[in-house]
Amino acid sequence: MRLGRSRFAHVIEAQLDLFERDHRDVIDEAVARLRAYNEAHRDEAEELYGDYLDAVETGTEILADMRDHYARSIDGAETYRRDFDRAVKRRLRPFALEIENR
Repeated sequence: MRLGRSRFAHVIEAQLDLFERDHRDVIDEAVARLRAYNEAHRDEAEELYGDYLDAVETGTEILADMRDHYARSIDGAETYRRDFDRAVKRRLRPFALEIENR
């Protein structure tokens, strides 16, 4: 993934690499829960979709915490946050649903 001209591109790519490596279980759980929802019978679907959203929320919180922790230490925090959120949308789309609201 290329972030173009962002001065934070290298940092963001490294952070997302770290998330993918250290939180593979969170990613895998979200994928598994979405698969379970998609394969469920109608009477189970609502509960399984809630489980999927819970898994996505966990990943989103981790990413938002990572973003916000770094942003507190730099000048240009708003630009960094915007670039980080865009990178999450491109690379980890399920976790991007609510990241801008955190």
